[in-house]
Amino acid sequence: MTSEFDHVVFDTAPTGHTLRLLALPAAWTGFLESNVGGTSCLGPLSGLEAQQALYDASRQALTDGKQTSLVLVSRAERAALDEAERTRRELDELGIRRQELVLNGIFHASSATDPIAVAMEERGRRAVETMPAGLRGLPRTELPLLAFGLVEIEPLRALFQTESAAHDAPRAVSSSAALLPPLAALLPELEADGRGVIMTMGKGGVGKTTVAASIALEVARRGHRVHLTTTDPAAHVADALGSPVEGIRVSRIDPAAETRAYSDEVVRGAGAGLDAAGRALLEEDLRSPCTEEIAVFRAFARIVDDGVRGFVVIDTAPTGHTLLLLDAAQAYHREVLRTAGQVPEQVRRLLPRLRDPGFTKILLVTLPEATPVHEAAQLQRDLERAGIEPFGWVINQSLVPLSVTDPLLQCRRADERPFHEEVQRLAKRVVLVPWMKPPANARLELAAGDQNGSRVNVGS
Repeated sequence: MTSEFDHVVFDTAPTGHTLRLLALPAAWTGFLESNVGGTSCLGPLSGLEAQQALYDASRQALTDGKQTSLVLVSRAERAALDEAERTRRELDELGIRRQELVLNGIFHASSATDPIAVAMEERGRRAVETMPAGLRGLPRTELPLLAFGLVEIEPLRALFQTESAAHDAPRAVSSSAALLPPLAALLPELEADGRGVIMTMGKGGVGKTTVAASIALEVARRGHRVHLTTTDPAAHVADALGSPVEGIRVSRIDPAAETRAYSDEVVRGAGAGLDAAGRALLEEDLRSPCTEEIAVFRAFARIVDDGVRGFVVIDTAPTGHTLLLLDAAQAYHREVLRTAGQVPEQVRRLLPRLRDPGFTKILLVTLPEATPVHEAAQLQRDLERAGIEPFGWVINQSLVPLSVTDPLLQCRRADERPFHEEVQRLAKRVVLVPWMKPPANARLELAAGDQNGSRVNVGS
């Protein structure tokens, strides 16, 4: 496939999904080499064995620095750089050692007179100065924040011609775009039933984690029991809170731990009546990579079930990974209806609960930019096909409510308006979270009526 090209460029899925994808060639190769039973959770291995040469070649190409260079792209933000460092370590463990770092959206204020611009530059500078040592050792390229969106050919070409393009003339923005309510406006409806599931969904990097943590804090402050968790292996909900909070239990789905627990459960159950040879085949089958997918799905079903006893706030993995979970829910549900098979009650009830707007409220989080809005719109369509209707949208890190004088920020502020209007056409409820300056020492707060940049940034 690649022989006719000089270069092949892959735009990969966000961190967690990509790491799993890159690990698959090695995982399947190792499984095929050790499997003697001839079956896996995907069925007979004959078809997979025919692909073993392809798995081997893929693994060799990925780990050969002369063939493959992997570029880590990050914003100059602490959480993003921490995630990039985690990715760097895991790639290194997979043998992928030719890595480079691109810092995207580096912002330099045009003067010291705009406090928002100064705060934005300072946040980026501090993040770069304190980036993990492993990232610091990589070859690095820095790209500036631009005054325009990078959609279509000419703007993409301009990415490498930034001296003039980064300082376009400021454009006017209508004040009516600032009339969207704040995130706090959703709380009365979110907490009305005293229990249930609240999920934040959207593209990677749009601020799902901190929006989820903000909501969890406010729901707990109002006296409710809250379980704050994540389905994203790369997420950091505990870091978003900073320290333990009374009334909030924090967890994450750990794929390795869930896989071990699921495998032990299967061996104790299905393996109890097997002889030594049958038990060995069962244990062998459980070592296949798809066992992890089943284990993570079951853990997700357990977490959703916890919404019966209080509030569960779930920071989901980026779009593609979340849709895999929802696809699995539909597949399991169809199988249960067809066979009435023996499955855990949480799994049996999962899809009906996700489809119940009184139990599950999904918030689509986006930035006021083309790609995050359009990906969230597609996610909404996919959810609706599954019988799941989103509760509302959150436009995060908006400059529209703020008074800015920096020319570049004025351009970006004006360019947000079409995306605000597009989201309003798509959503039943829309709230706005402004870009906010993080104070030196403060807990995360829910973005309420104050939009003067004085509270913690809920978009990092």
